[in-house]
Amino acid sequence: MFSRNYYIVIFFLLSSFFPLAKATFNLTFPTPHPNPDEVVQDVQRTVNASISRRQTLQISQKDESTCLTGNPIDDCWKCDPDWANNRQRLADCAIGFGQYALGGKGGEYYMVTDSSDDDAVTPKPGTLRYAVIQSEPLWIVFPSNMVVKLKQELIFNSYKTLDGRGANVHIVGGGCITLQYISNVIIHNIHIHHCVPSGEANVRSSPSHYGWRTESDGDGISIFGSKDIWIDHCSLSHCKDGLIDAVMGSTGITISNNFFSHHNEVMLLGHSDDYKPDSGMQVTIAFNHFGEKLVQRMPRCRRGYIHVVNNDFTQWEMYAIGGSGNPTINSQGNRYTAPSNRNAKEVTKRVDTAAGDWKDWNWRSEGDVMVNGAFFVASGGGVEVQYEKAYSVEPKSAVLIDQLTMHSGVLGDGGRTINLYDKIVLE
Repeated sequence: MFSRNYYIVIFFLLSSFFPLAKATFNLTFPTPHPNPDEVVQDVQRTVNASISRRQTLQISQKDESTCLTGNPIDDCWKCDPDWANNRQRLADCAIGFGQYALGGKGGEYYMVTDSSDDDAVTPKPGTLRYAVIQSEPLWIVFPSNMVVKLKQELIFNSYKTLDGRGANVHIVGGGCITLQYISNVIIHNIHIHHCVPSGEANVRSSPSHYGWRTESDGDGISIFGSKDIWIDHCSLSHCKDGLIDAVMGSTGITISNNFFSHHNEVMLLGHSDDYKPDSGMQVTIAFNHFGEKLVQRMPRCRRGYIHVVNNDFTQWEMYAIGGSGNPTINSQGNRYTAPSNRNAKEVTKRVDTAAGDWKDWNWRSEGDVMVNGAFFVASGGGVEVQYEKAYSVEPKSAVLIDQLTMHSGVLGDGGRTINLYDKIVLE
């Protein structure tokens, strides 16, 4: 007994000083789904059923007045005329690997009434920072339009929903959002942009703990050693590093219905080629619009299983999907529109890897539509057998992409507009 307690004490002492050590030796490391192809099948069944319902109603009603869009996430909650009083229904609407993210379901509602961020150690009640650090589940809402200019990383605790529906909410500044060693977070309908490095300061992460933070990268959303995360209907752009990064064994993630624009390195999935725990990373990327002025990493993957389904890629400057470290890329029913540059038509890029090393990687394209000369370089000997289950439900044709992604980004007025951004940052 003494020996076991001794080692546990040493582990926690080390992890308090070295976060990387904690990720490497995390005793409760996030567990991936045992059969990712089953999750892929379930996504396709859900999309197919949602589109079929919409088409059936159109025929029966002989018009297109139905609120159903065929997008299974939106159709799950938007058709409720009283959704504003039934907000937590949203937690039942996720699909893919992040479908188990509860967020603040079952918890109390918290209204953000104060947009200030003056004290990262002792935040004031009513502020966003005060809400996200609490220990209990919370469903966080905004009674009015708001711009939150962060001074430091906004470090979440588990079981939180950030619900910006009904308001025009912008998060900008230092950090921005950090999800580190936590679970069950939903971020919905938020503008996240102009995020810059911060740190070299104390920041509170829970009611009982604050600690010194070194300089952050300036990601829009940083997911670090976390699981059961769902990011939906956000608009992200203009950050210093990545718009969304998921590393250090993070898994159980769905990134859906978002609008990405004006950025270089859009999305990083995986810490490094040598970090083996990222082999269990599982991410669904669905119904997003990768819009104007994007360069690369939509996403850039290291290890893991990445399902890219029914997204609209509106040009890129270098490539759309890249990877190293032998990730599995399952691309289904997307529309890839290549740039005019004849040297950048390829959707895929094996980063810093010789062809002899990646020829057996499992990268497949099924039902994708290639526009303006775009092409996807598939790989993987014997992959047809491995993907047979995944393809047993035909992915919906990419001709329906406009229908599935037409409401991507923040909903309501200003959902995709970027003319407000510079004004917000400069004021």
